[in-house]
Amino acid sequence: MKVPEPLGPLDAVTRAASSLEGLSVENTARVPQLLEAMCSVGTGHGLRTTLARICETAAELAGARFAAIGVLDETGDSLSDFVTYGVGDDVARLIGHPPDGRTGLPGVLMRGEEPIRLADLTADPRAAGLPPGHPPMRTFLGVPIRAQGETLGNFYLAEKPGGGEFSDYDLHMVRVLATEAGNAIGNARLYEAARQRERWIEGSVAVTTALLTSGDAADALSVVAEQIRRLADSVIGVVLLRTEDGGLEVVAVSDAHPTVKRNYVVPPENLVARTLLSGEPLFVDDLATDPRVAPGLAGDFGPGMLLPLRADGRVLGALVMPRARGARRFGEREHTLADQFAAQSALALMMADAQRDRERLAVLEDRDRIARDLHDLVIQRLFATGMTLASAQRGTVAPEVHQGIDKAVDELDVTIQEIRTAIFALQQGPAEAPAGVRTRVMREINMAAVPLGFRPTHRFVGQVDSAVGELAGRNLIAALREALSNAFRHARATRIEVVVDAAARLPDGRAAVRLSVADDGVGIPDGGRRSGLRNLARRAESLGGSSTCEPGIGEGRAGTTVIWEAPL
Repeated sequence: MKVPEPLGPLDAVTRAASSLEGLSVENTARVPQLLEAMCSVGTGHGLRTTLARICETAAELAGARFAAIGVLDETGDSLSDFVTYGVGDDVARLIGHPPDGRTGLPGVLMRGEEPIRLADLTADPRAAGLPPGHPPMRTFLGVPIRAQGETLGNFYLAEKPGGGEFSDYDLHMVRVLATEAGNAIGNARLYEAARQRERWIEGSVAVTTALLTSGDAADALSVVAEQIRRLADSVIGVVLLRTEDGGLEVVAVSDAHPTVKRNYVVPPENLVARTLLSGEPLFVDDLATDPRVAPGLAGDFGPGMLLPLRADGRVLGALVMPRARGARRFGEREHTLADQFAAQSALALMMADAQRDRERLAVLEDRDRIARDLHDLVIQRLFATGMTLASAQRGTVAPEVHQGIDKAVDELDVTIQEIRTAIFALQQGPAEAPAGVRTRVMREINMAAVPLGFRPTHRFVGQVDSAVGELAGRNLIAALREALSNAFRHARATRIEVVVDAAARLPDGRAAVRLSVADDGVGIPDGGRRSGLRNLARRAESLGGSSTCEPGIGEGRAGTTVIWEAPL
């Protein structure tokens, strides 16, 4: 939208001329001051800057100690901006929140079109009184600010020097300034609207780029949360995604907050969840006190926008933009821009999901191709090599060569088993990764077979994959690796048995997983190193379990049995 250019000095003079005709000589002498003020009002685009300049100009023209200007919001029933002159920052903090414009004399001015001039505002029944900490005021002049038949706000002036009343001349001068101020505010509003629209468009581009290019979905959603916080001028930005049971889960928060936490779930029966997932937005005046809002989103917030992420007839989640208590409400223009942003974000989110699905499919297809090549080519060649060696073994060869061929064939068998394990892992879908405990145990056994020269036997008891959690499983695999390593380096074993029992019980009755690694080796020598066994014990004890050693499975119970167990 093209922003109208501010009025130049000649335009200001022409517009004011008709209003200044017939003034007294005394009043006419101050016309240059008015014209200069009108020219200065028309400069600049920023609304707050314009309001501050207008407020100071009005005080100087009317000779008022205090001045304020209130600008109505888009609905026209409350003030969106309130700027003062003559009131210091310390006093403003004592007064607290600015008036909403609905009550007292500001409310009368908002509902009417005529100015109000009072010798003593404290005696007027329409006055609502001054808040604690407010400077004392008696004389008062209120003038509506209008442009193109619409009331945009009001001037409030108080306290003439010496306690005098505001004169007809003061009223006339402020009225002329109000006309110019109305046009300046209109221009500034257009400029602010254009800049605001530009910021929301830039934010949409940033979010789309993040969602479509980021390899980490969590990082991309954090960008969305930060963008909505910045664009909506809210305390935080919150992104929620739909859960399988029909609730909404907080997946990204722009800033740390004591009440709004990631992974908080708004239950399906909550009215806010039902409304948003039906595709309807919610605009709340006070989130902290609204009974519809879930406690995990209410916090100590004031006005809030809650918008569904809706695209292609589907609702993927929601965006929440809460402002601080006492902050201004969101206007209609902000509602529209934020709703468009949410729709664009939802579309980008859908496109990102589709893109990730295509990438996952490409990876799975590539894994299938690798698995086929390993099965059809590599394993067949290894098998053929093994058969060739076995045929050569039947010939007349020296015992040493015979033993070397045996070892080579065994290593080929182990390699084939390892490749088959890798093929199985490649054929697993993403939902099945990481591999279960059973698969990882088999991998450790196959890897140990090469240095041992034989493959340990194994047995599983109970629902190993479903019963053993990630932490216990990770430590069990580390314990198995340590036990097999000890058997290879020290035991000189010819047979090893591995048992993983997911139906075991600890002495206190708790459910547990028990790993036993038994060999027929030389056992644990007196005075031998115990560092490996101590590592096993520490690992088990950190989980609330234990690790012990018992006789092995050799003749006369020779060897060692390591028993490692941890609660489930």
